[in-house]
Amino acid sequence: MPSLAVPPVFAALEPARTVLVAGAGGGFDVYAGLPLAVALRDAGHTVHLANLSFTQLELLDLEAWAGPYVAAVTPDTAGPDDYFPERALARWLATRDQPSTVYAFPSVGVQPLRDAYRHLVDTLGVDAVVLVDGGTDILMRGDEAGLGTPVEDMTSLAAVAGLDVPVRLVVCLGFGIDSYHGVNHTQVLENIAALDRDGAYLGALSIPGASREAELYREAVAYGQAATPLRPSIVHGQIAAATRGADGDVHVTRRTRGSTLFVNPLMAVYFSFDLAGLARRSLYLDRLEHTVGVRQVASRIEAFRAEVRTRTPRAFPH
Repeated sequence: MPSLAVPPVFAALEPARTVLVAGAGGGFDVYAGLPLAVALRDAGHTVHLANLSFTQLELLDLEAWAGPYVAAVTPDTAGPDDYFPERALARWLATRDQPSTVYAFPSVGVQPLRDAYRHLVDTLGVDAVVLVDGGTDILMRGDEAGLGTPVEDMTSLAAVAGLDVPVRLVVCLGFGIDSYHGVNHTQVLENIAALDRDGAYLGALSIPGASREAELYREAVAYGQAATPLRPSIVHGQIAAATRGADGDVHVTRRTRGSTLFVNPLMAVYFSFDLAGLARRSLYLDRLEHTVGVRQVASRIEAFRAEVRTRTPRAFPH
């Protein structure tokens, strides 16, 4: 029975011994899982980190590859100097005397990505997988006015939906950020309400700004930003600012120059879901099942969007 005293996301993860927290949408998405990972480790769980990567992983040495379509990135992994969020995270973790391997998946289709996840599940003894999204576009079912950047998120969702793992969850951090990519957040709320009716919504959980989890998250984001000065994360810059109590048109990188931002406390709130329930509500996830390459995923999403009648977006009424 769900209880206000125990957040449902932690109740769902309580039986798990080994949790894989994985960034679903590429880039810095795995950083969105850091506060959760810190809390889980403090509670006695073994936690591993992984990320669908935008890094040129093909440049890595052969010994960096832990299995098919999965690299084990450590602080000493050789690779690109200008953009390597996974290695930056590994190096930051090492400064904190934390387990410092971050697994990285290349941008591929559903079938090879599922193979990569299955390899980690088997070799690490994983009994819970948590996909984390920086933003909320992973919650788009397909008929919204805009889907944000769905290719990587939906590939990850479909890949993990086909895994035989006792616990599979999706956690989003950064409500409102995807408006830059055309997501209507009234429709995000509509989707969350529908997931709640289905029993798949596990509630919202704020990250207290003065908490150890928030402090370590901000420290890791700052480390990652410094390591990628030409492409610092816009998403996590805003979320980190929100955890400090910033609000309004707050710019933390020159990359957002010329745009109007709306940093707010909702960006520092985790929204959590049962992964299978979320996958069931997707209108097109089945079309992605047999994809091998990322271009296949993109073309099938485009074909679906050409057929579907989209819902009319509404503005917030207040």
